[in-house]
Amino acid sequence: MDKLLFGTAGIPISTPDHSTLNGVKHVKALGLDAMELEFVHSINISREKAPEIRDAAKKEGVVLTCHAPYFINLNSLEKPKIHASINRILESARITHLCGGYSVCFHAGFYLNMESEKVYANIRDRIKEMRKTLDDEGVDLWLRPETTGKQSQFAGLKELLKISSEIQGVMPVVDFAHLHARTGGKENTTEEFRQTLLSVEKFLGKEGLKNMHIHLSGINYTEKGERNHLVLEESDMNYKDLLKVWKEFKIAGVVICESPNIEDDAMLLKKTFYL
Repeated sequence: MDKLLFGTAGIPISTPDHSTLNGVKHVKALGLDAMELEFVHSINISREKAPEIRDAAKKEGVVLTCHAPYFINLNSLEKPKIHASINRILESARITHLCGGYSVCFHAGFYLNMESEKVYANIRDRIKEMRKTLDDEGVDLWLRPETTGKQSQFAGLKELLKISSEIQGVMPVVDFAHLHARTGGKENTTEEFRQTLLSVEKFLGKEGLKNMHIHLSGINYTEKGERNHLVLEESDMNYKDLLKVWKEFKIAGVVICESPNIEDDAMLLKKTFYL
């Protein structure tokens, strides 16, 4: 991509006759550029419906991403749960691919009081396995483990950048609100934002900066991390300086807004960025 696109985490709230298909059309009507298919509770698009969504997105010029189900732990102690987690991510990727989407976001797992090196190896190897399966099937999109908002969850930015540098076809979802919450209120200054993007460039090169999948919202947190998402203006998220740093680094890709008022904050971010 050659520019930064802005969109909603799911169907915009104001969409008439609430459906994924109408959501795609409404995103365009709002002046936004992207929409994330929210499979967080279940994969709610059938293989039969997917081509219709693909055609609508292509017609409207709306880029589609996806958030895989929340019920995922690639570091589970129970093999059936690992198997189920892998299948949920794979099926999310397959359906997103049929919808014409290009990027699948997922929360990779939990530490479960295990050594961080062991957790890293477990999750890396399972992502590598999924990547091979999708490549063998011709499912050409990005697998994107997301930076998480709680310290009990895998992982922070450096771990995900390292995995991404080791496996072709994998890049992180950089959730700036999660990074802010995970550190108990840090990761919210101009210099910290710069360091985040410098890390992306160090591990993934210029391609990493030109192919970003970002999540942003306001966020409520404690010393243990994320509690819930907030409207940007009702939070301490320093989004104005963040957007200035994005401009400074000339990043491109997709920014998905996860605020409770998804389309309002998505439009606020787009208007502020392109002022």
